[in-house]
Amino acid sequence: MAHESLNSGGLFPLGDKVENNYFTGDTYLNMIFTDPTPLNAAIGSVTFSPGARNNWHSHKVGQVLIVTGGEGWYQEEGRAARTLKTGDVVNIPPNVKHWHGATKDSWFVHLALTPGETEWMEPVDDGTYGSLGE
Repeated sequence: MAHESLNSGGLFPLGDKVENNYFTGDTYLNMIFTDPTPLNAAIGSVTFSPGARNNWHSHKVGQVLIVTGGEGWYQEEGRAARTLKTGDVVNIPPNVKHWHGATKDSWFVHLALTPGETEWMEPVDDGTYGSLGE
């Protein structure tokens, strides 16, 4: 799939490549909303290339993910990973350690509604990720 065609169902442009140590694989971010009023939550469209994922992390206030394209994974610490597809919504409670990202064979796009701070932790190891879907 060409980079030009990667977006959340035509809703938003791809955004900029994420250049930090909190992601494995190619990931792109387009910040859609950053005004602190009235929601007090940033909204970003995040696009993961196949196999890309973020590190384990938590949010002090929580987070909501709205899947807008592709297929991905969501996992909370101590629980089995679950598959996410277009139209799925995930309500992540405050201070729950989790990660999300694309499956091995699909691009994955979601809107992330994130009020408050994010605490970044260790990467999801290749063994854990590689065993998903088997």
